[in-house]
Amino acid sequence: MRQTRALAIRHKHSQTRSNVKDQFNKFVEILEIEANAVSDAAKRIDKPSIEKAIGFLTDCEGKVIVAGVGKSGVIAQKIAQTMTSTGTVAIFVHPSDALHGSLGVIAQGDVFIALSNSGETDELVMLLPALKSRGTKIISIVGNMHSTLARQSDVALDASVDKEACPLNLAPTTSTTVALSIGDALAMTVMTGKNLTAEDFAANHPAGRLGKRLTVKVSALMHESPNVSPEDGWLAVVKAISKYTLGAVNVVDAENRLVGIVTDGDLRRTIEKIAPERFSTLKADEMMTADPIVASPEMLAFDALRMMEDRPRQISVLPVVDENGGALGIVRLHDIVRSGL
Repeated sequence: MRQTRALAIRHKHSQTRSNVKDQFNKFVEILEIEANAVSDAAKRIDKPSIEKAIGFLTDCEGKVIVAGVGKSGVIAQKIAQTMTSTGTVAIFVHPSDALHGSLGVIAQGDVFIALSNSGETDELVMLLPALKSRGTKIISIVGNMHSTLARQSDVALDASVDKEACPLNLAPTTSTTVALSIGDALAMTVMTGKNLTAEDFAANHPAGRLGKRLTVKVSALMHESPNVSPEDGWLAVVKAISKYTLGAVNVVDAENRLVGIVTDGDLRRTIEKIAPERFSTLKADEMMTADPIVASPEMLAFDALRMMEDRPRQISVLPVVDENGGALGIVRLHDIVRSGL
């Protein structure tokens, strides 16, 4: 009995390992099916069609309308978002909404991109007369180059696939991947033609890491300047550091010009090496780091971060000064990192 149960358990484990291996192989096979489909599409699309489509998009004086139904609609939304974030104003419009009033957003000078695997999507086909009457240029990304949509477009891009990655050859998988890849390729090519810079891209992505690095300035992160005078005693310096909780204070002259900075580290090192009988006469100018590295309020916070980190010995605070050397504030490494840069 026990031997039989042991054999059954081993057989079950063997089957499980076999199933896991089969699933892994299937997973890789599906990736290869989709990758090959994109590769085949790149070889199949003809140069004149691509050049014509890119010309329409580059010369577009209005906006780009991207439309599709079902899964194609989801892909259309992504393409519109990619174009908008890379310098081409684009919006997604659902064909059903367009047929019931939203067609009003499409104006003369716009370009219309239609996505349909069959090329016979009723809502898109019904839109064609209205688009043509407005003189709208129509680019279609279709899986059937002999379809109504392909024939009536100004340019049709071949997104056909041999089969879907779906084992039943039903769920849109490979076809949507190819359509998305063609849309991405259009967006990136137009972006290159418009000479979009990293700064331009960041302006449309202010919340992303790249956007923050290229847009957030020191002035947005700095703290009000905690000031002491060179003649202030060590106890006044300690009280100022404790009051502002920034780990440092700026040392300024009578005209508020920065002459140095006293950090927690400066304070500790001075106290460690000075004789106790000197405490009563110890002043800020004896503890400070004179002529420290400074930042300007208009400096990018990311550049300030690099100034603090790209050194043999890191520093954690920077005084912020105006063009005349006047103390404006302090920016901390902690605040820059916390901002997401």
